[in-house]
Amino acid sequence: MIRIAGLRLSLEESEDKLSGLVVKKLGIKASDLRKLVIFKQSIDARTRKTLSFVYTVDVEVRDESFVISRHNDPNIVVAPQLRYEAVKTGSEPLKEPPVIIGTGPAGLFAGVFLAEMGYRPLLLERGDDIETRAKKVQTFWDRGELDDGSNVQFGEGGAGTFSDGKLTTLIKDPRCRKVLEDLVAAGGPPEILYSFRPHIGSDILRKVVKNLRRRIRDLGGAVQFRSQVTDFTVEHGRITGVIINDKVPLACQAVILAVGHSARDTFKRLCERNLTMTAKPFSIGVRIEHPQEWINKAQYKEFAGHPRLGPADYKLSCHLTNGRSAYTFCMCPGGMVVAAASQEGGVVTNGMSFHARDGANANSALLVGVTPEDFAGSHFLAGMEFQQTWERAAFELGNGAYQAPCQLAGDFLQGRPSARLGIVKPTYPRGVVPGDLAGCLPRYVIDTLQKALRDFDRKLPGFAHEEALMTGVETRSSSPVRLLRRDNHESSIEGLYPAGEGAGYAGGIVSAAVDGLRTAEALARRFRPLNAAK
Repeated sequence: MIRIAGLRLSLEESEDKLSGLVVKKLGIKASDLRKLVIFKQSIDARTRKTLSFVYTVDVEVRDESFVISRHNDPNIVVAPQLRYEAVKTGSEPLKEPPVIIGTGPAGLFAGVFLAEMGYRPLLLERGDDIETRAKKVQTFWDRGELDDGSNVQFGEGGAGTFSDGKLTTLIKDPRCRKVLEDLVAAGGPPEILYSFRPHIGSDILRKVVKNLRRRIRDLGGAVQFRSQVTDFTVEHGRITGVIINDKVPLACQAVILAVGHSARDTFKRLCERNLTMTAKPFSIGVRIEHPQEWINKAQYKEFAGHPRLGPADYKLSCHLTNGRSAYTFCMCPGGMVVAAASQEGGVVTNGMSFHARDGANANSALLVGVTPEDFAGSHFLAGMEFQQTWERAAFELGNGAYQAPCQLAGDFLQGRPSARLGIVKPTYPRGVVPGDLAGCLPRYVIDTLQKALRDFDRKLPGFAHEEALMTGVETRSSSPVRLLRRDNHESSIEGLYPAGEGAGYAGGIVSAAVDGLRTAEALARRFRPLNAAK
């Protein structure tokens, strides 16, 4: 096929006009155009007076080589091959099915791959299936009754299930396309294959996760819920088994560890088992909320509200003279701030939106980078303990019951506590308590956020509006540890393969899924599928 970039349509022009643009661009007859597929769509809003959609398309035409030879245009090229090529499997026999710990993106996509290849993987999930999990999350939001095994962080689908379902990623890996295609096959919206900023939404993502589980089982794999791996059996530096729920031994010789960034008890146990790990940088901060209408007007100007545009988003960052960096993360147009605690006595915030993104508010994490030098002590788990310290402080400021402390941006910039809420209605489901966020964040984070707010307000007018609402704390931006692994993805314990965001090798749904897939490939290169003839 031929790939053509830079095709533009106005807001009022439908995608039906793309074929006409292609015919004109290539100088061919309409009858010579046999197929057209949108590869990428983006919005160009750089100028105030015009706003347009920009497309890259793949087309099939009669006599492709002749058409290419006629053009010396960098926007007209032969489309690269995107078909995923499975790895060649190894020869070492497996006595038991490979075990995958965790059913977030890394675990699920490792599971799908291994099931497709005939390994009959067993996935162990400490939390519940998505239907039961969603009910328990809602109970926590309504009543403050936290299930520490099944919540926004733990359960089928992982932490990303209760998010915006963003699929943007900075990694350049051909496996990204396979991940997106598998998500569409499992019920994801088709436009994620080409949208510049693709997202699924928490509502559709729950259905997708369920369908991925069904696919694993249909292909001979198994998924067990409420099955927490609480210990590891290691002999002569090699994994020989795991212990489920403190009492059930399970023999295994290959384990993919995809536990997510909040599996603090698992990190502690792995440390006790002498798995090589290190503390790593991550970020902490708050969630900031604005009326979605404000963001639409700031980004789209007079085009705000046009039905083809949908709610606007933003992505902001700055590097400051104090040596710190700040940025927005996981921006949720038309979404809500969610209660994301996974341990009793701590407040954690995150953001979530449904596919329609039709809520009244926009919210985003507003974060500051922290490094191991900021943590108390040099222990591998010092970053994890750093997170817990500020989560407990937020719990106390919120007066218990998992209410969250909040502050108006105007008060925050002036360094004074907030005594009331403003015009932004909070979406955090457990309720908020106005006060001073300086009580639940380090002083250098407060100072950096104050500088960042002013910088971001210059870039996106209204961002630091005096009644924008800031809710604390956000501490789970990424894992506080990295579980070190060799080039073949094995850890210092032979047969144990760390993967995904919790292991410190990913930062979002797609990158975690890709890392899970890459790790499963590494396992497959060594071992022979269980379904293979001996």
